[in-house]
Amino acid sequence: MAMEMPGQAPRLSKPSWKDPRLLIGILLVLASVAGVVALVGNAAKTVPMYVAKDALVVGQKITPDSFTIVDVQLGDVDGKYLDPADALDANAVAIRMVPKGELVSRSSIGRIDALNRKPVPVTITEPLPKEVVVGAYVDVWVALPDDRNGFAEPVLMLPGAEVASLASASGSLGSSKNTALMVLVSDAQMPKFLGAVANNAKVSVVWNPGAAP
Repeated sequence: MAMEMPGQAPRLSKPSWKDPRLLIGILLVLASVAGVVALVGNAAKTVPMYVAKDALVVGQKITPDSFTIVDVQLGDVDGKYLDPADALDANAVAIRMVPKGELVSRSSIGRIDALNRKPVPVTITEPLPKEVVVGAYVDVWVALPDDRNGFAEPVLMLPGAEVASLASASGSLGSSKNTALMVLVSDAQMPKFLGAVANNAKVSVVWNPGAAP
């Protein structure tokens, strides 16, 4: 039997497969590898989801033809968005604006009775800022006609109204400088605004970036 000489480092014995520390180490390595594999697998998982084929405006009737299907990675938030397995109500409408090509949240689709704003057409004779597009928010100012064939001082009637649609409109001489807008108006605001429009009020809009939710 070999004897250790004074000052000589003790020899290390070979690990035994029965050593519990070795078994625990192997289990920890295997668990770590399995966790990484599962994480990578989940990260690469895609699911089919609906995106808006064209911009969906508030009040628009919604059918499966309103969407296209794309495969996306959503992780834990896929329950917030519509997918092809969802059954649409026969009277489904957009209750929030969804830009073209964006995922469609479940909260943006509902029934007509869920609408708290409705689109109202107005014609604007002044040039609009380039920022005023579908989905933008504007302040709508109204000037009522006065008894001198002019207009009274404008008042802010619709602060932070959302633009549902806009297009060029023909003017009185066939010009196309006017713009026809659809702005979303709440039921509470509706009577006063419709009354102003019916009385040939002059309507102006100002872009209001601070009104976006």
